[in-house]
Amino acid sequence: MQLKKYTDYSLRVLIFTGMKSGEELANIKEISQVFNISPNHLGKIVHQLNKLELLETIRGRNGGFRLAKPADEINIGLLVRALESESPLLECFDKGSNHCVITPACTLKHVLNRALHSFYKVLEGYTLQDLIQNEQELKELMGISK
Repeated sequence: MQLKKYTDYSLRVLIFTGMKSGEELANIKEISQVFNISPNHLGKIVHQLNKLELLETIRGRNGGFRLAKPADEINIGLLVRALESESPLLECFDKGSNHCVITPACTLKHVLNRALHSFYKVLEGYTLQDLIQNEQELKELMGISK
């Protein structure tokens, strides 16, 4: 299973933001510089993560964003499922665009559906806290001061 770049970048935003201390805010500019991602693209991601109630945004001159809940309450599987739900794995997963003639007799869809379910089940065993437990190394790599 290959995740969309959007999902990858969303996870990076959460990891970066999770590295911030206390009330310290993250911002799009610094994340853009660290990961070399378009600020416009990051703006859309931050907006969606805010809508999913994973980020809290603060407007104004010294604004930015921070995690809306503790890192150990942000489930990776649920997040990935929410961000990936719009793109079907195969054509036959989308009844609206499926033109495959063997769909009625094909068992591939069922096999892949089970695999996809297992994939999400494994991810649901992890939280953002699990992804940021090597805090010191991550901070050094991202240039976040202690």
